[in-house]
This record gives sequence, C-alpha cells and structure tokens, in this order.
Amino acid sequence: MHPSTTSAAPSTTPQGASVISRELGVMLVDDEAAYLDLLQQLLGEQLACPVHSFTRSREALSALPGLNIGLIVTDYHMPGLDGLEFLQEVEKLRPGLPAVMITAHEIELTSGPAARLSCLRAVVRKPFKWTVLAEEISRYWTGSRPPFPFSR
Repeated sequence: MHPSTTSAAPSTTPQGASVISRELGVMLVDDEAAYLDLLQQLLGEQLACPVHSFTRSREALSALPGLNIGLIVTDYHMPGLDGLEFLQEVEKLRPGLPAVMITAHEIELTSGPAARLSCLRAVVRKPFKWTVLAEEISRYWTGSRPPFPFSR
C-alpha cells in the first residue's frame, strides 16, 4: 500500500490519501514493493519519526511539498525517473535536503552525474545491514535531534 506512512508506532495511510505531517520524517523511494515494505518496517520500528514510503519516484516528488522530510533514502535503479534523476528534481523542490542512495550498482560520488548532486551525501551498497543505513540517516539528518533514540 503506497504511498504510506509509518511512525514509531506503525500506522499506514491508504494509497492516494493526503499525508501532511509537522514532525520531521524520512522518505523512502524504491520500486520493489516487497523490499520497500521490509525496509519501512525495519526503520519504522527503530525511527523516532514518521517514515513515508513510495514505489514510484514521480509520486514521491508530487508528495514532497506536503511532507516535512528530514532526509530521503532512494534506490538507484527504478523505472521512470532513476534515483539520480529523482534527486535532480528533489534539489529543485527542496534545495539542501540530504539524500542517501541504496543500490547494487557502483555509484561514484566524486565524479559523473552523482557528483553534481549536492543533496546526495552517501551511497549504501546492497545487500547491507539496516544498521549501516541507520548510521547514514543519523549522520545526515537535518533535524535538531536524530531520528534514532540511540544515536549521537
């Protein structure tokens, strides 16, 4: 069911529903629904903030203006807009919003298209332990308090 929202006490919002949150949250974007659901569940259980997940990058872009997002986690290889194209559009809408990319591909942050994205702070290679992603989320979190109760 996407887009959806999960908070520290998991709850979901039906597809197509408007989600507006004042609490700073994390946006997850991955076209593989089963993988996204697992990641949302893991982070939703550990984060002290809402998790907004999307299987389509264009839907995530449409929802972004109505969400209070502290960080984006996006897959690289997706239909429509890939992760880099998605982040190019994010930079136009929300300059300075940090992002972490998850991918099975080799992405170089110091050269090529990824280097031109000021929002892309880290790349986490699949497969990974969720704690690696949690560390990157905490490192680049834009809020005054980190989303993980045990971090920093």
